[in-house]
Amino acid sequence: MGALWRSTIGKKAVMAATGILMLLWLIAHMAGNLKIFFGKTDFDHYAHWLHNVGHPLLHGAWFLWISRTVLLVAVVLHAVSAYQLSRRDLKARPVGYKGSTRWQASYATNTMRYGGVIIALFIVYHLLDLTALVANPNGVEQDPYGNVVADFKHWYIALAYIVAMLTLCLHIAHGFWSAARTLGAVRSRSREKAFKAVAGVLALVITLGFLAVPIGVMSGLVD
Repeated sequence: MGALWRSTIGKKAVMAATGILMLLWLIAHMAGNLKIFFGKTDFDHYAHWLHNVGHPLLHGAWFLWISRTVLLVAVVLHAVSAYQLSRRDLKARPVGYKGSTRWQASYATNTMRYGGVIIALFIVYHLLDLTALVANPNGVEQDPYGNVVADFKHWYIALAYIVAMLTLCLHIAHGFWSAARTLGAVRSRSREKAFKAVAGVLALVITLGFLAVPIGVMSGLVD
């Protein structure tokens, strides 16, 4: 296991696997967020349900904390793998690419590298905002609907959220295709085009799903 982790292939496999896990979580999270359009009662009920999944087999919010722990481990492994692979790439390529190849490689690398940093910072803020509630303008326990609405009533919070989601869109678009290639799903030119198309559509749908909430609040549709 240690040898696999130390190898470049192993790190890419870890990145791909954790990336897919986080993608599945994002889809579920997006779907849950959209319940806000059904009103305060439905949204608050959904938030309460999250704290009681698995009851009575799992006590209290155990499921929620188990899923958060798994997600945290996935994020850390993903970030560490990305950083170490980036360092290896720089050491192995002291002389940069030329022409269009250089531009394409730089674009992909910068999108993933700097996009990952932006997303990581956003995750920290998001946890402080809607989990710990210390950064939320409302910050009231047992009032998830009110806390979300209070956030996006402030244009600068909404703007930061939108920037983070657009960054996430680029990250997913490149990351999904890259993960498919790493896991051996891309074996021909036609498959490559298909996976790139799926990656683009998936990134767009997830991003629009997340952006619908702040747009709904700012437009008055959610209040």
